[in-house]
Amino acid sequence: MRILKNISLAILVIGYLLAGANHFIHPQGYYRIIPSYLPYPVLLNILAGLFEILLALLLIRPKTRKVASYGIILMLIAFLPVHITMLMDAPLKLGDLLVTPTIAWIRLMLQPVLILWAWWHRK
Repeated sequence: MRILKNISLAILVIGYLLAGANHFIHPQGYYRIIPSYLPYPVLLNILAGLFEILLALLLIRPKTRKVASYGIILMLIAFLPVHITMLMDAPLKLGDLLVTPTIAWIRLMLQPVLILWAWWHRK
């Protein structure tokens, strides 16, 4: 089980590092899905990217893993309005990706799975 958990942790770290970097590589796609009632979409996108990268790095060390896990859980909860907005606006085009209602539902339903995944690595 330890090997599986280490592989899972590595995937989680790499996934959040890549997701965070993507906020800076393709920011326009993120601006499009930030709900219009939230101010400063450019700043929110930068903060989201920075926090994803920071939390991924904090996952690496056992001493900071618990804080990182809870941070990721809070971040995923904070991102729920984005996924709900995406579902309401589907179909929509994000760069080369067409987000259909089915894809938007899958992304929304994936949030609890990601929350549980981060929870698993809290210890």
